[in-house]
Amino acid sequence: MTKGRIVGIKRFEIHDGDGIRTTLFLKGCPLKCKWCHNPEAISSKSQVAYLKEKCIGCGECVSVCSAHAHSFFDGKHVYDRNRCVHCGKCVDVCLGDALTLYGREISPKEALKLLTEDGIFYNSSGGGVTLSGGEPLQQADFCMELLKLLKTEGIHTAIDTCGFAGKSDIDKIIDDTDVFLYDIKFYDNKKHIQYTGRTNKPIIENLKYIDIKGKPVEVRIPLVSTINDDQMEPIGRFLATLKHIRKVKLLPYYNFSSSKYAALEMENMLPAVETPDDRQITDAVGILKSFGLNAISGKE
Repeated sequence: MTKGRIVGIKRFEIHDGDGIRTTLFLKGCPLKCKWCHNPEAISSKSQVAYLKEKCIGCGECVSVCSAHAHSFFDGKHVYDRNRCVHCGKCVDVCLGDALTLYGREISPKEALKLLTEDGIFYNSSGGGVTLSGGEPLQQADFCMELLKLLKTEGIHTAIDTCGFAGKSDIDKIIDDTDVFLYDIKFYDNKKHIQYTGRTNKPIIENLKYIDIKGKPVEVRIPLVSTINDDQMEPIGRFLATLKHIRKVKLLPYYNFSSSKYAALEMENMLPAVETPDDRQITDAVGILKSFGLNAISGKE
């Protein structure tokens, strides 16, 4: 049985599909979006995040770390990321919650047990389970096995995907996926490469493929001022050619704290742009609606 590497689980979610849902976040993403709010999900490898402002100096991490990644110098905690083997022992004993392990391994059956705990809420609200990331299709075999188990339990399933995957990976999960939550960031390929590091050609082609297969799709567009706010018309024109787009949701970019990047010692890529105001969001929604799409703001 294939094991998956996960970032975490979020319960009682209402923005990742219909009803009340539990979202399982998988690790690893092929894109490097400059506005990414989840840097902990980009790398496919396990990572330990260290928030030094939360460290209380208890020293528990030193006592359990056989790799000697933790030490104290002049009374201050020092974390050597290069020594770390990501076993998670330090995270389990940290009294100040200064350490977090992103990338715990889990089997489909173990994941099913966690996800079915909220079954009563799925049944009462028309909700279910959403597999997100990162990019869940980076772990397509794990998703395939887990989705099959979820369907045997009668649970509604959704895949939240950037669409950058091989068709063979989509084929592994499409029959057991009830709805796709599909990110479209740009229609212009050059801009897509500039801001995500990858071409959007497989993303466009995969959405066409999913549409041909007759699967319902909710498109999500991150609206980032001065970066992709000129893409609404070409995106709308493209989406209007498809038959199974049930909703298009605009998600305004928020310029938030970069503490996650610092905790992981990753380069902060967040663009210093303002959050789109109500007028910008209304105008963007209006452009999409002009193509006959059921477009809404993520605030709704």
